[in-house]
Amino acid sequence: VHLIPVNPIREDGLNPKSRKRIMPDLLTEPPAIDPVYEAHVYCNVPTIAERSMEGHAPHYFKLVSVQVLIRHGDRYPLYAIPKTKRPDIDCTLVPSRKPSHPQLEAFIKHMSKGAAAQMDGTLGSLPRYPSHSLCEMGELTQTGVVQHLRNGQLLRDIYINKHKLLQSDWAAKQLYLETTGKSRTLQSALALLYTFLPDFDWKKINMRHQWSTIFCSGSCDCPMRNHYLEEEQRRQYSLRVKNNNLEKIYVDMAKIVGIPTRQLRASNPIDSLLCYFCHNVSFPCTNTGCIGMEHFKVIKRHQLEDERERQEKKLYFLYALLATHPLLNQTVNRLQRIAEGKKEELFVLYSAHDVTLSPVLSALGITEARFPRFAARLVFELWQDGKRPKEHFIRILYNGADVTFQTSFCKDYYKRSSKPMCPLEKFVNFVRREMFLVFNSTSYYDACRRRPL
Repeated sequence: VHLIPVNPIREDGLNPKSRKRIMPDLLTEPPAIDPVYEAHVYCNVPTIAERSMEGHAPHYFKLVSVQVLIRHGDRYPLYAIPKTKRPDIDCTLVPSRKPSHPQLEAFIKHMSKGAAAQMDGTLGSLPRYPSHSLCEMGELTQTGVVQHLRNGQLLRDIYINKHKLLQSDWAAKQLYLETTGKSRTLQSALALLYTFLPDFDWKKINMRHQWSTIFCSGSCDCPMRNHYLEEEQRRQYSLRVKNNNLEKIYVDMAKIVGIPTRQLRASNPIDSLLCYFCHNVSFPCTNTGCIGMEHFKVIKRHQLEDERERQEKKLYFLYALLATHPLLNQTVNRLQRIAEGKKEELFVLYSAHDVTLSPVLSALGITEARFPRFAARLVFELWQDGKRPKEHFIRILYNGADVTFQTSFCKDYYKRSSKPMCPLEKFVNFVRREMFLVFNSTSYYDACRRRPL
């Protein structure tokens, strides 16, 4: 019995013999991943002036607070590919070398006079700007400094010049500044503040040290967060093992540098290769051959596929909810105090890492967002309705794009509202209650300890 017709009609109803070409439906076809394009976006090399949506609101709204979470700027790799020459990049600041910024020279002079600043804990012993002629591992580069000088300038044009968030005689208590204990995050924060503040006065700079990369402060004890992170790491491992193409590339690269494949993988070659790529330096060679663009593309493509699967599998999302609750709770408490009329901590800057920003984006439900590029910025704006002064709204922006209505807690509100922002209470309700529903819990403490069914 022939169950298959001799001339099968395909699912789309076309006879296979018909040679008529049908244009693919561009709306339904998933976009092909272009690893080279995505790598360029990630590098974020300062070229053209950036357009951004920060500070946009109906004219009768008043901006009352801005909280900014940044990833540090471009840095030297944290890992080296064994038996290869390290990328030859100079981490001294030279205003005449590209990329540069009109205020780079003044920034260098000002940073060398910072004795009056109050720096928490070990921050005082860190250098205020990069200065090694061959970059040290993880050191901020000139590109990284310029990225944040530009960020600060852009935010100043909007929040200081246009919206007058801080006056020229601003007080120290109007700022809240916090950074992890790495020179690259401290230096990124200082670069942004230097071009942002109406007047960069060292005596008013009080930089707090955050020991945790997820900024969990005194609420870091969360066993289930660690459980979901381990599950997510297992998922990553199993995706990598299934990728034969990736395995071949690792074997090939390991032969070129003359080490076991396992050792090459452990040296996280993509971190190093991205530095060569972002700085337009040739990939490393040995007597056996050269690491090339094909190696780079395969590893970068796998990274992008991993991000896509991470969104689908939801393990990372569960980790992210628990990892970011302390930081988001702090944010909500501060916004509420300001909405009630407090005039302190109007501008907040957290200087952090990709592992800080990425879970925040995931927890908020902003699934379309790209992985945090160098010098990425996530901004929370608090607005007061001039017609109804008791009502407050928030806008959330990622790298200048308005993502307020991509958030899980404000998606539906958008369909019913004429206002281009989200009621503050929706955000408060999300952080205080809705974040725990998926864990069948009512509090952070309970969610951190309740095993999944």
